[in-house]
Amino acid sequence: MNIKIILTVHFIMFCFLLPGNLTGQKPAEIEISIEGYQEGWCKMIGMYGDQNYIVDSFYMNKNGQFLISRDTLFSEGLYYILLPDFKNISILLDENQKFGLKTKKESLTGSMKVINHACNQLYYKSLVIQEKTDSVSQLIKKGNTAPDLKNQLEYWMGQKSAQLSEIQINHPSNFFTVFKSSGQNPGFIEVKKPNGDIDTFGQLHAYRKAFWKNTDLNDIRLLRTPVIANKLRRFIKELTPQHPDSIIKQADDIIKASKVNKEMFSFISNWIALQYQPTKTTVMDGEAVYVHIIDTYFTQDIVDWLSPEELNKLHKKTSEMRASLLNRKGPNVVSTDPEGKKKSVYEIQSPYIVIYMYAPNCEHCKLETPKLKAFYDEWKNKGVEVYAIALETTPQEWNKYIEMNGISDWINVFDPTNASIYAKYYVDVTPEIYVLNQERIIIGKNLKSEQIPVIIEKDKRKRK
Repeated sequence: MNIKIILTVHFIMFCFLLPGNLTGQKPAEIEISIEGYQEGWCKMIGMYGDQNYIVDSFYMNKNGQFLISRDTLFSEGLYYILLPDFKNISILLDENQKFGLKTKKESLTGSMKVINHACNQLYYKSLVIQEKTDSVSQLIKKGNTAPDLKNQLEYWMGQKSAQLSEIQINHPSNFFTVFKSSGQNPGFIEVKKPNGDIDTFGQLHAYRKAFWKNTDLNDIRLLRTPVIANKLRRFIKELTPQHPDSIIKQADDIIKASKVNKEMFSFISNWIALQYQPTKTTVMDGEAVYVHIIDTYFTQDIVDWLSPEELNKLHKKTSEMRASLLNRKGPNVVSTDPEGKKKSVYEIQSPYIVIYMYAPNCEHCKLETPKLKAFYDEWKNKGVEVYAIALETTPQEWNKYIEMNGISDWINVFDPTNASIYAKYYVDVTPEIYVLNQERIIIGKNLKSEQIPVIIEKDKRKRK
């Protein structure tokens, strides 16, 4: 498994592993011995949500031994030990952080012996079962037709199920049990319509409702494993239609549930909001999700990790963004054309207005502008006008761009003083395309030129 290191916390050099058993001198002492390795640096990788970071580094001696030792306990969670050859082993840390691991280079998981740690004994039994299951699955996927492979797969799948049932009965409070159970997805839920047909929408609704049932959102240890981030991604991005109203509904459900723990609430609300922040989302009007979460949940009595000044700045930004959300009246823009005349969006008589924001030196704009020109040439006699706003340029570059692209028949404006309000309300990244209808309501945003006809025709159908 490759570990992506995103954030380096700190490096601490530790001594070689001393002979003998655990010394008992420090709260965290983990002896690791891997037969077949020679000396070299190892790194301990922690995780928080969907990010990894270096916790410490340790030196392995010529016998393949090293000691992970610290004066304070590590935060409980899942950690990877990145070995000198970039292979890795993983460990679950609970309140017992005095134990040993012994294995062999050629079979890191299969040869693992865990000393004095029930959590990792259960964990490595699970890893061995998973490794066997994956091995058989790969053979089947590659077309191996050996007659006993399906039986082997059924056997190891049965072992996985049996272990899960066993630990839930006999080790319900063990961290591995919490970790394993929380990561499970619901089984198939059959829902039928009154006439007996399968209700696919009802099945999806029931599946989403059961999705977090076995996940203890009050257990912050799960934030230091892949469980919460993986489930969030699946719940929000895969099980939810990528439409702002649908996303907001599902986001509300899980964010409200996460309020049982402030740290869990902080992570989940921030994670969802950041998926739909401006410049990050590809969902049309995904910013509506961002605005909703900030407006609804980021209040000073709840969000104490931000200063009042930071929170006010955040709400000011969402207030500006709210003006350019779908189904709201688009803000007016009054700016200057190449002849020095003022041009206003609200003065345009055409039923549909395409607001196009671009920068002459933007590479993506250079690709999009000819496409928009082709659209305009076809649609200009069908009640469509383009109001093109140049950004981050000079009058000379701007005029040259208009001439080179043959777009002088558009309404072209540029405000080198940035006194106009358009940059505040309409654009976060170039190129940006909005469509306003007859009432100057925003009916499309974050568009490509080829999507504009679909948006306009959809609006026309609504009017019939």
